[in-house]
Amino acid sequence: MAATGGTSNAKPSADLIRSEIDAYGFRRPDDFDYDTYEQFMSQYLSVLARRAGKWDKVMDGKKNVKKSLKVKRYVRKGISNEYRGLVWMYVSGAEAMKEQNPGMYQRLLDGPKDAELMEVIKTDLHRTFPENIYFCNDSTVSKRTSLQNVLVAFAHHHRADGYCQGLNFIVALMLLILKDEESCFFLLETLVKNILPAYYTPQMAGLKTDQEVLGELVKQKLPAVAQRMEKEAVPWSIPTTKWFICLFLDVLPIETVLRIWDCLFYEGSKILFRVCLSLIKQNQDAILGASSFPTLIESFKTVTLHSRNTDCHTFMQNVFADSQPLSRALIEKFRTKSNEDETN
Repeated sequence: MAATGGTSNAKPSADLIRSEIDAYGFRRPDDFDYDTYEQFMSQYLSVLARRAGKWDKVMDGKKNVKKSLKVKRYVRKGISNEYRGLVWMYVSGAEAMKEQNPGMYQRLLDGPKDAELMEVIKTDLHRTFPENIYFCNDSTVSKRTSLQNVLVAFAHHHRADGYCQGLNFIVALMLLILKDEESCFFLLETLVKNILPAYYTPQMAGLKTDQEVLGELVKQKLPAVAQRMEKEAVPWSIPTTKWFICLFLDVLPIETVLRIWDCLFYEGSKILFRVCLSLIKQNQDAILGASSFPTLIESFKTVTLHSRNTDCHTFMQNVFADSQPLSRALIEKFRTKSNEDETN
């Protein structure tokens, strides 16, 4: 997984920028483009410093943050790493859920366990970011036990739905940012119950609905792409399931993913549609140039590999510019239509 440096007050050294391991513990691939990354960071460092100073003033020693137009604007421009976990917890509502349920997490860990669930989770642990120093087999600073604990507690709290593969990656990244198991558990609860309901269930009804919504949005905003997809009879589930289910993890560079998640926890699922629309728009020439079903699918894979995705700041500016206007009412209208079509 490609990555960029963290949003912190400290200025990364040339050694860190050229390091084989990034600020989040991910080993950079052999073909990592250090020159392009160094060029980006030389410009982005001033942005990081400016944003960190603004977040220092917003927080001003406080241990919480409330939603406001100012905070929303700051979130869209990136949360400083120093405050990212705390801000996620408060703006998402996860901290309130945690305060309303004292002791729940520990009770779930101490309660009876389902042997089958435990086996599935243990199998997934070894598949989770093997290229990360905190989750690899030979780690001396392993977070695997914490990852297992959060997944076990969550799965046993949702026995009816079982365990959904993909959650392991989401929790792993949460642990790298929050570092606290209980907070990760409640952030995951908030994500699954309130932000992306019915995404991580056996039927994945919420995910399927939102993929249909994306199709409707593409018809409206990028009709040529929609026509190309219809001509080759490619359902949106094929190129976008990984985008939605992993929230762009293992698809886009890690710092770009974190910038998306900043908005996800503040604004909800609308940011996922914005990112999808922007990725498709930025790469529509390649998509339209595909001559068959296989090459069309392949064109979507290259969409996420473009070097422009490394510049997370410009990427997010494009995300909002490319998808305007996009109202929540329109998304809900398309969701309602999709659900009605499903029942008819």
